[in-house]
Amino acid sequence: MTQPERDAVSTNEGHVTTQDGVRLYFHKVGSGPKTIIIPNGLYLLHDFKRLAAGRTLIFYDLRNRGRSDAVTDDSRLKSGIHHDVEDLEAVRRHFGVNQPDLIGHSYVGITVALYAMKYPVHAARLVQIGPMQPSQARQYPVRLTNTDGTLREAFARIAELQKERQSLSPEEFCKKFWSILRVIYVADPADAGKINWGRCELPNERNSMRYWGQYIFPSIQALHMAPGEFAKARLPVLIVHGTKDRSSPYGGGREWAMLLPNARLVTVENAAHAPWVEAPETVFGSIQAFLDGTWPHAARKVKSLDPAEEGARAQ
Repeated sequence: MTQPERDAVSTNEGHVTTQDGVRLYFHKVGSGPKTIIIPNGLYLLHDFKRLAAGRTLIFYDLRNRGRSDAVTDDSRLKSGIHHDVEDLEAVRRHFGVNQPDLIGHSYVGITVALYAMKYPVHAARLVQIGPMQPSQARQYPVRLTNTDGTLREAFARIAELQKERQSLSPEEFCKKFWSILRVIYVADPADAGKINWGRCELPNERNSMRYWGQYIFPSIQALHMAPGEFAKARLPVLIVHGTKDRSSPYGGGREWAMLLPNARLVTVENAAHAPWVEAPETVFGSIQAFLDGTWPHAARKVKSLDPAEEGARAQ
C-alpha cells in the first residue's frame, strides 16, 4: 500500500469516542461540502455511496454493533435508543458539522427523528426509509401492513433453526439466520440475494439480536412522543416507504408524514423493507432531489392514514 493509500484509509476510516467513552467505528465516503450522516449505515454503504457526488457521507456503526466497541457495562446500554441519539450528536461534533443531513433506515428512522426533536438546530434535512412506526402500541388496518405468508414462514423456519443452535458455530448460525430473514425484506423473493446485511464475521453482529431484544426494542416500546415533541422537528423530512413492508408497516410511514410538521411521503408500490433494492430509480432519484433542496416529484403531503380516503378527498 502506498503512502497516499495509507493516508486515505486513515482519513476515511476510524473511530469517534462518545461522551461515556465508547468508540464508534466510522467509514467516510466522498469529500463534498455537504455532509450526510448515516447511523448504523455500514450495511448500506455499497448501495448508498452513489449519493457521494458533491457530498461527504459518514456511515457509522452504533454502539455495541459492527466494528464499534463491544459494550458489557449495563449503564452504557440501558438507555437503548436514547444512547444512539446522543452518539449521533457525538459523531456530529467530532466531524465539526453544524447542520448535516441525516438518513435513517428501519428503527434508525426513529433515532434520527428523535435527534431532530432534541437537537433541531443541528440537522438540516432528514430522510426516513421504511421507519418503524412512531408508537409500537398502534395497530394499523390490514391494508396498511403486510403480515403475509412469507413472514409467517420465515418465523417458523427461524424457530426450527433455533433447535440447531447448539450444533452450529455462532458465525454459521448467523449466516443461516440471515439466509432465512433476508426474504422478508423484499417483495419479490428473487431480490432476496441482494440483501447482505448480516456481517456475520463480526462478533457484535452475531450478538445483535440479543442486544436488540434486551435494550433497543424495550426503549422503543417505552417511547411516548407528545404532539409538542413532533412539532420541534421543523426541518424538511422525506419519508420513503414500501407498501409491502413486513418489518415496518406502511401505515407507520404515513403516520410519520402526518405527525411531523414539514414532512412528505414517497410511496413505493410493491416494495418491502429495502425499497431501494426494488425501485432504485424512484428511491435514489427522490433522495437525490430532496438532498439537493427540492421536494421530489413523487413526494406527497399526507392528511389521512388511509390512502383510499385521501384519494377520495382529492377528487
